Amino acid sequence: MRHESFRHPSPTQRRPRWSWSRRQDFTCCGDALRHGATPRLGKVADGTALTDFDEIAIAHQLSTQTGVAHGVWRDHKLNLLDTPGATAFILDSRLALRAAETALIVLDAHNGVEIGTETVRQYAAEFNLPCFVFINKLDKEQTDVESCLQALTEQCDLRPVLLQIPIGIEKQFRGLVDVVRQRAFLYQTDGSGAFVETDVPANLQTAVAKAREALIERVAESDDRLLETFFEQGTLTDEQVLAGLPAAIQSQSLTPVFLGSATLNIGIPQLLDALVSIAPDPAHVGGWLGMSPLDDHLVSPRHVTDDEPFAGYVFKTLDEQFNRISLCKIISGVLRPDSLVVNGSRGALEKVAALYTLQGRQLDKLTEAHAGDIIALTKLKDTHTGDTLCDKAAPVRFAPVTMPEPAISFAIEPKSRADEDKLSGAMLRIIEQDGTLRYARDPQTKEFILSGTNQQHIELTVERLRVRYGVEVVIHAPKVPYLETFKGRVEVHARHKKQTGGRGQFGDCKCIFEALPHGAGFRFVDKIVGGVIPQQFRPAVEKGILEAAEHGALAGYPVVDFQVELVDGSYHTVDSDELSFKLAGRKAFRAAMEKVKLALLEPIMHVVVSVPNEFAGDAMSDLSTRRGRILGINAKGTRQIVEAHVPLGEMLTYATALNSLTSGRGSYTMRFAHYDEAPPQVTQRVVAEAQAAGRIRALEEV
Repeated sequence: MRHESFRHPSPTQRRPRWSWSRRQDFTCCGDALRHGATPRLGKVADGTALTDFDEIAIAHQLSTQTGVAHGVWRDHKLNLLDTPGATAFILDSRLALRAAETALIVLDAHNGVEIGTETVRQYAAEFNLPCFVFINKLDKEQTDVESCLQALTEQCDLRPVLLQIPIGIEKQFRGLVDVVRQRAFLYQTDGSGAFVETDVPANLQTAVAKAREALIERVAESDDRLLETFFEQGTLTDEQVLAGLPAAIQSQSLTPVFLGSATLNIGIPQLLDALVSIAPDPAHVGGWLGMSPLDDHLVSPRHVTDDEPFAGYVFKTLDEQFNRISLCKIISGVLRPDSLVVNGSRGALEKVAALYTLQGRQLDKLTEAHAGDIIALTKLKDTHTGDTLCDKAAPVRFAPVTMPEPAISFAIEPKSRADEDKLSGAMLRIIEQDGTLRYARDPQTKEFILSGTNQQHIELTVERLRVRYGVEVVIHAPKVPYLETFKGRVEVHARHKKQTGGRGQFGDCKCIFEALPHGAGFRFVDKIVGGVIPQQFRPAVEKGILEAAEHGALAGYPVVDFQVELVDGSYHTVDSDELSFKLAGRKAFRAAMEKVKLALLEPIMHVVVSVPNEFAGDAMSDLSTRRGRILGINAKGTRQIVEAHVPLGEMLTYATALNSLTSGRGSYTMRFAHYDEAPPQVTQRVVAEAQAAGRIRALEEV
C-alpha cells in the first residue's frame, strides 16, 4: 500500500503526546511532521532545518539552543523539542527534558554512541524518562547497527531492543521490516518518502524471527501476567506484545530502537506511528509534584488534564528580534488570551495577552491552550526560566531544573568605550536564554568574567555578541585571585607628621600585628587606655590599615587573616585629624610587612570529575600532576566520579586537557573550597609576574 498524506483531524480529536530529540547532524525529525506542519524538508548542512534558524547555528551547522516544532499524526499532536547535540550547548537539553515525557535519542549509524549521547542519557535518567532510539544514516558507508546496540548497553546503561530490521545496508538500504507485525516497507530512494508494504524478504526471515523472539522475552519480563503466558505458551501474540510494550517502555525494561535515513526520508512514518502508539501519554504517566508557594512541605500535585486549575511551567526563554519569548508547558487546566495569572515562583501577577504556538521561529496565535500543550508567551514582565505560572485561586510552584556550575571561565574586555556601554545589556539578554552562562565582575581582580561549559561555548557567545548585538570583545585567561598573609607577631610604631605652614598633620599610633588562622579574616582590637588617642580618631587607624592591606607587599594581592591591636599613640590638639591617623595606620601596616614573614595564599577548588570507567586511573593521575589531593572515587553506572581539591591556578586549562584525555567523554564541575598556602615555586613565579607587571611598589613614605 502506497503511503498517503494524512488528513488533519479536528482539534477535538487531537490528543497530545510528547517527544524529545537530541540531534546530531541529521535532518530534523520535526521536518518529518511536514504533512501540513511545514511545507519544506530542511537540512542542517544547507542551513534550512526548521528548528535551526539562529544565525550562529546556521553558520556553524550546529544547534545552539532548543528549537520547538509540532505536528499532528494519526489524530495525535506531537511536540518536538529539538535540543543541541554539541557538547558546548548540551546542557540546554536538561531544560527541555523537564517538559517531555519521552527522550528520542538519534544516533549516527557510523559514529554510534558519541559524547553527547552518554550525557543526554544521564539527563534522561535523572528525570526518569524512558528513551526511544532512532539509528540514522543507514544509507551511509560503514554503518554498524550491532555496534550501536552494544554501545547503548555498555555506555548508556540502556536495554535496547530492535523493533525493525534494515532491508539492505549502506548504498543498498531500501527499507525496513517491522519486527512485531512482520511486514516489510520498501521505500523509494529519491527522498519522497513513498513506500509500499509487502512481505518479509526471504533472506531476512531468520533475522526477523530472532529479533522478534528477543522482543517478546523482554516484554514478557516486564509484566508478571505476560511472563506467565509466555511460560505457558512459549510465545506472545502480536496483540499481547503491542499491549505490553508501552508499560515495558515506561518502566524502562526495554528501549525500542528504530532505523532509517532522515535525508532519504526512510523510516520516519514508522517512527511517528510508534510515538503515538507506544510512547508514554502525558495523561497516563502520573502528575507533576507541585508545592505550595508559601510552604515547601505542602505538596500540591497536578495532573495533565483540563479538569484541574491552570498551571504551567516555563522551561526555556528565547530572545528573538527584540522580543523575549517564554516557552511554557501547560501542566493542567486551560489558558486563554488576556488571562491574569500569578507567578508561583515569585509571587508576581502576570498578564497573558496572547498565546502562540512556535514552529521553528514562526509564531502562530492560539485561541486557547490545553493541558499537555507547549506554547509561547511574550511580554511577560517578571517571569524567567524555571518559573511556574498558575491560577490565582490555586497557586502552585514546580521545582526548577538545577544547572551545574560552569566549567571554564575567561576574562572578557570590550574593545571600545561604545562596546563597554552595550556589553552589560547584551550579556543580560544572552544569559536570559542561556542559563548555562555566568557573567560577573570579580571584586578582587576587577575583571569581568564570562563562564560557560567549554571554550567553544565561550567563543560562540563572543560571536553572538558581535553578530547580534554589535559588541566587540576580547577574551583571555582570568587572573587567579591570590591572597597574601603573614606569620608571627610584631609590634610597630608609626607616626605621620607634616608641617607646611599653618595647620599641619599629626597622627601617632603603636600597633601589634598578629597572624590568625586561615579563613579567620581581619580583627581590629582597640586597647587604648587613658585617651592617648581620642575616640573619634581610632577608627581612622583601622581604615588606614585596611586600605593598605588591599595591596600586599609580596605580590600586590590583598592581605588577610590577621589581627591588629591598637595599644598606644599620641595626638596634637590642633594638627591631629582623621586623615592624619588614617595615614599613620597605613604606615603602621607597611612597617609591619617589612618585619614579618609573608606568605602567598592560593584558591583551592573542590573538583568533581566524571569519566568512563576506563579513564578513571588517567584522570586521577592527571589531577595529581596538578597538585590535586584526591578525596575519593565512587562508581556511578558505567562511570567513575572522582573528587579532589585542586589549586585554581592548575585548573585554567583543565577543560581542554580532560577532553583530550577522555576523547571528549569526561566532564567536571568545580566550586571554591578554601585558600591554602602556595608552595615556594608557585610563590616565586607569582612574585616575578607581579614585579614584571609593576604591581609591587616599594614601601614608601606618604
